[in-house]
Amino acid sequence: MTPLRILIFDSGIGGLTVLREARVLLPQMQFVYVADDAAFPYGAWDENELTARMVALFGDLIAKWEPELVVIACNTASTIGIGALREAFPSTGFVGTVPAIKPAAERTRSGLVSVLATPGTVKRQYTRDLITSYASKCEVNLVGSTGLAALAERYMRGGFTDEAAVAAEIAPCFVEREGKRTDIVVLACTHYPFLANRMRKMAPWPVDWIDTSEAIARRALNLLEQGDLDIAAMEPFTGRSYAQFTSGTIDPASRQLIAGFGLRPVE
Repeated sequence: MTPLRILIFDSGIGGLTVLREARVLLPQMQFVYVADDAAFPYGAWDENELTARMVALFGDLIAKWEPELVVIACNTASTIGIGALREAFPSTGFVGTVPAIKPAAERTRSGLVSVLATPGTVKRQYTRDLITSYASKCEVNLVGSTGLAALAERYMRGGFTDEAAVAAEIAPCFVEREGKRTDIVVLACTHYPFLANRMRKMAPWPVDWIDTSEAIARRALNLLEQGDLDIAAMEPFTGRSYAQFTSGTIDPASRQLIAGFGLRPVE
């Protein structure tokens, strides 16, 4: 009998933050984690080219894994390509990842909110529409980081990060104006929570860092519960879950990393 699967997709290892939360909420499911490391980082891609790549890639992934649900654990991929994926594969459910601008606007006291994201997410009209819809009374500072996702990748694989480089990447998030300071930073890339402790350490003052990983996993749970599956009555899945890297190669550090998340590499 084919196990019920959730496919979690990201350009690299950032989506493991979502996988971690999803395994807690959905122990009944088998997980397949797909890292499109052959195309990392997504933030530098042309929008049309990235959409075409994702549609072609998912044609193979859905045929191979037959997932019950797909989680796009990448803000850039979601804001650019999830509409095209839903159109191309209407029988497959997709959960996207978007910047947590609405909860940030609800929680801020100073009215100064920063969204820390990749350049691709920052320049998307979708992101600006979220600000217009949910944060019109706030001053939202969009910060496009060019190097933070790569720093997170190196940290998770090697255990080392350049704290000065982290400090430089997050510095534009911290704004002081008319006696008020930024009090919330939205982590609008699933890679960034891996560096949360370093960011707290290097921040010039304390802020509330919003990580959407749990909310994404909860949305996946809600969608499955809305279907015909009685998730609560299912036994926990005890078999293997898998990780697939589109480059076709997995270095020893990556093998050790995914093993820590209970994943077996697809060779």
